[in-house]
Amino acid sequence: MVYLIPTPIGNIDDISVRSLKLLTEIQILLCEDTRVTKKLLNLLSLRHNVKFKIEKFISFHSHNDEKVLSTLDIDIFYKNIAFMSDAGMPCVSDPGASLVKFCQEKDMPYEVLPGANALLLAYTTSGFLQNKFYFYGFLPHKGKERNEAIGEVINSEVLTILYESPHRIEKLAQELAKICPCRRLFAIKEATKKFENKFFSLAKDFPDFLNSNNIKGEWALVLEPKAVKLGKAINEEDIKSLDLPPKQKAKLLAKLTGKSIKECYENSYQNNLL
Repeated sequence: MVYLIPTPIGNIDDISVRSLKLLTEIQILLCEDTRVTKKLLNLLSLRHNVKFKIEKFISFHSHNDEKVLSTLDIDIFYKNIAFMSDAGMPCVSDPGASLVKFCQEKDMPYEVLPGANALLLAYTTSGFLQNKFYFYGFLPHKGKERNEAIGEVINSEVLTILYESPHRIEKLAQELAKICPCRRLFAIKEATKKFENKFFSLAKDFPDFLNSNNIKGEWALVLEPKAVKLGKAINEEDIKSLDLPPKQKAKLLAKLTGKSIKECYENSYQNNLL
């Protein structure tokens, strides 16, 4: 059986009882970074007084996943095998999707455990009332791709949630402050950790917030959607003033008022409005 196991995004106590129990049964462990995973398992072992019996750790990340899957002995997948990313939910801006696809193509049983997720935590903590959102993940680093991505984010008509690293958060803050200064923005860094910090205000205030706070750590941002401008509702006088044949006007009036086309035509004709 193949399992995808989420890991804490900061606070180690966010590991689920089910995940912890399953890890004691795992024989082969695929890891985004074996060093990070071994450190986590050591902490979990000490804190919860459990022992793990993992026979082999295999590096498995976005740069080698296809190669690993093509070279692994297929018999490995008949053992208890799992994948863990460094933090959070596999496949959500993390490796893991290729493993799911592999299991589907090979008709192998697999299961994804629920757990910590920075995306949903940011959405829930933001306080925005919209029940729809668009998850962008990490923006491209630079160039035309980044500019196009920023444009998509700014013009989205639903909440947009994205991630950013401490190395580029100041650049993103300046971009948002310039392009949409009066848009409301929620940001959270180091979620669930000791130095978690939150920002909720207008985008134009975000650069000053960063200047006066420690920006170290991963960020999740939730941007208010672009306001949709609604046109003025059309009324009967608007239709009557159109330069259209009388019968076409009558059809439009019928749709607007709910009356029959004949009634609209006759009433307007009698009043010389058509």
